[in-house]
Amino acid sequence: MTDSTSPVIAALLAELGPLAVLHGADIPERNRNDYSGLLPSTPLAVVRPADTAGVSAALRICHRHGVAVVPQGGLTGLCGGARAGQAEVALSLERLTGVVEVDAASATMTVLAGTPLQTVQETAAAAGFFCPLDLGARGSCSIGGNLATNAGGNRVIRYGMAREMVLGLEAVLPDGTVVTSLNKMIKNNAGFDLKHLFIGSEGALGIITQAVLKLWPKPASTMVAICAVHDFSNVLTLLQSARQNLGPLLSAFEVMWPEYWDFATTRVAGVRSPFEGDETRHGAYVLIEALGTDSDHDAPRFEAWLGELLEQGTIPNAVVAQSVADNQAFWAIRDATGELYGFFPRHMAFDVGLPIAAMDDYVQRCRTALHQALGDPVTLFYGHIGDGNLHIIVFQHGAQDQPKEQVEAIVYGLVRDFGGTVSAEHGIGTLKRKWLGHARSPEQVALMHTLKQALDPGGLMNPGKVI
Repeated sequence: MTDSTSPVIAALLAELGPLAVLHGADIPERNRNDYSGLLPSTPLAVVRPADTAGVSAALRICHRHGVAVVPQGGLTGLCGGARAGQAEVALSLERLTGVVEVDAASATMTVLAGTPLQTVQETAAAAGFFCPLDLGARGSCSIGGNLATNAGGNRVIRYGMAREMVLGLEAVLPDGTVVTSLNKMIKNNAGFDLKHLFIGSEGALGIITQAVLKLWPKPASTMVAICAVHDFSNVLTLLQSARQNLGPLLSAFEVMWPEYWDFATTRVAGVRSPFEGDETRHGAYVLIEALGTDSDHDAPRFEAWLGELLEQGTIPNAVVAQSVADNQAFWAIRDATGELYGFFPRHMAFDVGLPIAAMDDYVQRCRTALHQALGDPVTLFYGHIGDGNLHIIVFQHGAQDQPKEQVEAIVYGLVRDFGGTVSAEHGIGTLKRKWLGHARSPEQVALMHTLKQALDPGGLMNPGKVI
């Protein structure tokens, strides 16, 4: 059956119209893949509802015809969670955008799920508030996708994952039922907190259409520093000191192992080391950010704290940003990951979580095992170490096909040995599904199947993803 004679496409067109339903040659290239690196796949159709009623109608029709649906947000995911197969309908939220309301009294924002994260950030700032969720893909990722994957980002150490931002949700179940609970109250213990069924479930249980987000006061001061440390024991000492002396001001604690630091500061255009005259290859490098409420006292307190650490020898070198341009330059070192594809095409990227104290032991064992198995691959380690999140880049020069399965077995096998998780913030999708058992017990996976069966007995909502 061709798409032009498909009953489900005909029903979708009749209900939603040609502006909302694209098929055949009209399917845009962008809807054929996410950022996972998998081969593109052309879905049966792309449906682009403009409101919750349209999402409900699309799911109801697909449910009636037994056709699977794959939700699509900004398509910036790295695990294949938004890639639709040829017999599946891609339901894109690209038209379901806009800020519904900013409520200053409750410090909340109600927003449609297709709205880009950057729009949420800018709207909050314009209203005198702060949206702490921040990712490199902020300009293109959608808030619905951020919630569906429980995104993390740079400031989890202070503000928590995306889940911590959500007070209320509206979601559509696989059969088209709309479940609306746009709650603005922090305290609401009236029965099960159903929003957590959908946050982090990667669209496998339903599609988020609206959210009530908690906002924070806009910071009055921003302090950023880059510190060099002798070894990982000093990283842990620095982290403990930052927590104790900066307290709630501490908003980011990013660690870069030497290989990553060398790549970022010597090979990426426009990025350089702030340690002028210091050519020492230190054991690790730490970016620290603190957000405060008193511009007159926060910066002196921050600098005095670092000064004491320098005098004690805890850190051999540190540079404090003196301007917004310095802040951006320091963060550019950590954000140089956006240039990796130009240097290492088809590289393998990993997002794991580990006990913080064991993280360097994991890095050393992982690096050794990869080099023993592959010879001399590129191995870069960096991440949000303050919240136990490590990113790993592996690239085998000269390989026609990257040794994906061999590398995954090493990386994820060690994660299991260290009691970590195979996904700290990127989700599972299809790429990590076979490794889920390394981080979740059989009983936990069985419960996930029970929830899936209860909400989606036909297995039509984002099939094959997560479990």
